[in-house]
Amino acid sequence: MSLPLKQTIRIAIVGTGVFGRNHLRVYRELARAGETVQIVAAVDPNAEARAATTAEYGIPAFATVDDLLQSGIAVDAASVTTPTVHHANAALALIEAGIDVLIEKPIAPSLVEADSILEAATRHGCIVQVGHLERFNPAVTAALPLLHRPMFFESHRLSIFTPRALDVDVVLDLMIHDLDIVLTLAKSPVREVRAVGLPVLSRKVDIANVRVEFESGAVANFTASRVSTERVRKLRFFQPHQYLSLDFARQDLLMIDVTAAASLTPAQLEAVFAHSTAASDSPQHPTTGLSLRKVPTQPGEPLQLEIEDFLSSVRSRATPRVSGADGRRALALALQIQAEIEGHTARSGLA
Repeated sequence: MSLPLKQTIRIAIVGTGVFGRNHLRVYRELARAGETVQIVAAVDPNAEARAATTAEYGIPAFATVDDLLQSGIAVDAASVTTPTVHHANAALALIEAGIDVLIEKPIAPSLVEADSILEAATRHGCIVQVGHLERFNPAVTAALPLLHRPMFFESHRLSIFTPRALDVDVVLDLMIHDLDIVLTLAKSPVREVRAVGLPVLSRKVDIANVRVEFESGAVANFTASRVSTERVRKLRFFQPHQYLSLDFARQDLLMIDVTAAASLTPAQLEAVFAHSTAASDSPQHPTTGLSLRKVPTQPGEPLQLEIEDFLSSVRSRATPRVSGADGRRALALALQIQAEIEGHTARSGLA
């Protein structure tokens, strides 16, 4: 049953680390802007974190989800922003209590746990949204109407090392964003996966390179690193007579249409693009007949857009843009990549 438009959605935040604090901030900003949402409680096992949250937001904070549920505080929906290994336990307790959940990516560390979340949500009629927030990046939104059979993807997501999220490897930490995006754009089952990865500064894989071939014939190359000296978040893809480049950080989308030079190879297009980006306001490359333009995007904070979509789904009971099934699909590919990396490590004698 959908909620009345004026009924306030009562929100709890489970996990008040870096992600949780961002969720708290956005919910409060939305409430101040007139959205009918109210943060009513938080959960965190750390006593200092609970005290800080209570002091800043004026809400009760509990050590466990069970403590929250036993408090009698009414909760309609919750953001689950704990470390990945705790996603299933937290989400299941909330869903069993009839509470809708927005779970930070990945949905869970295993498919068994992901399936248990989805089964419980179906049984209780609860909304499950997964926090693949790049799906809400304005550059991705602008690219979707331009799709016509993309056949080659190249993704780079590089980050400077931090001690955050070391409970999972770089595939589940960073690359999974791009796996979700490419699965959404390719719209085809996966045929084959090749992958290599290495631990560098942690005990888990910190840098990985992956090649995925789809049943449609499309191919995607992914590189993810959390030990880089720079931050890069880019996705480029080719489709017949067209090349698009997304910069997630800048929320930019550049498009090259082939006119007089329709026979150029992808490598030649890359060279033209590199030559032209410095003057991207120029509509035409002078010698090749390539039309280069910056596609208009509507600026916005992806996390805010994601949370707005979640609140809309809570009200209407409609499937969110990134459903639990979408989160499971991205997780399945990520786990397949992890298995391929383990196989390559064993074959290379690096174990």
